[in-house]
Amino acid sequence: MTIELGILVSVLGVIIAYQTYQLNRQKDVKSDTREDAKLQTKLDYISKGVEDIRIDLKANEKQMIALGERVTRVEESSKQAHKRIDKIERGDE
Repeated sequence: MTIELGILVSVLGVIIAYQTYQLNRQKDVKSDTREDAKLQTKLDYISKGVEDIRIDLKANEKQMIALGERVTRVEESSKQAHKRIDKIERGDE
């Protein structure tokens, strides 16, 4: 009877250990899944931020091109104005 009781206790111990292992494994899987979801959300947020920065850079680039064109026109106009002023100063009108 004591041998049978010992075997029964051993079998129950193995069953409880296996159930505990399965339960902990499921918790680990759930925990990993949550962490992966959080990480994916953060990566999506960063990706959107990078895309917004790219859009802003393109807009700034267009503004710089337009500003460069305006500066070129102002320089040309200033050059012509200086030529006219030089003519007036020399009396070449």
